This record gives sequence, C-alpha cells and structure tokens, in this order.
Amino acid sequence: MKQIISTSAAQTFSTGQRMAKKLRGGEVLALVGDLGTGKTVMTRGIATGLGVTGRIVSPTFVLMRVYPVKNRGRITQLVHIDAYRIQHAHELLDIGLDDYLGKPDTVTVIEWADRVKKILPRKTITVELDHGSTVNRRKVLIKNRSSR
Repeated sequence: MKQIISTSAAQTFSTGQRMAKKLRGGEVLALVGDLGTGKTVMTRGIATGLGVTGRIVSPTFVLMRVYPVKNRGRITQLVHIDAYRIQHAHELLDIGLDDYLGKPDTVTVIEWADRVKKILPRKTITVELDHGSTVNRRKVLIKNRSSR
C-alpha cells in the first residue's frame, strides 16, 4: 500500500503519469472516491503516461471508451470506464467489458469501481482518492494487487 498526498490537480495528473510508467499490460485499475476527488484527472494522467494522444473525457453517458496506446510495447489500448450510472455490474459485461479485462495488451481504468467490485478481477489495483483538509488537497491510496 502506498499513500500520496496531492495538493493540486497537476500533482494528481502527474501521479497518474508515474503510475502508467509501471504498467505492463493486463492491469485493471479501480478508481474509487467521491465526486470531485480527481478520478478523471488521474485517468488523464495514466492515459498521457501510456502515450494516448487526444482528449480524454469521462465516459459517463457512454460508459466505456477505448483509446489506442502508442509506443508502449505490448500495451496497445486503454479502456476507460465510468460506472457512475451503472445500476448493476452485469451492465458492463453486457457491453463487452469481459473482452478487455486482464487482456495483456490492455490497461483498464474504471472510475466509480466500488459500484461494480463484484465483477473485478482478483488482482485489481485499487486507487482510493479522498478529499483532503483543503480545497485542492487529496489523499491518494494505492493498494497494489488487492483482493476483494
């Protein structure tokens, strides 16, 4: 377990970039936290660190976006999921999430993952983001290879 204190959106973004450098493919990252804690900012940092170009937007209404990854060896795609509007975890399976989870050429990032935890793989990396004591302060807790 690793705890990071971020004092700005830029630091949260940078934390995501650094995390991306350690990814090898097949990882599922479960981002958990209240509204406004930086889940999408973290995802943008991860995407940038992986070499995704273009604008990264939260797939709140479409649920899932797939982005091509460039120049990262065997990682060829980032799957970005937003489970905020999900009523039942199986809804993600119905739109094809199983085609991506754990796939060696894919990194999957799921925002609001606590809403779908029963379908997450055992080796999911959980990233908890919490509001801090000031407006821009965030506590980021990374639980490597957590089990459910």
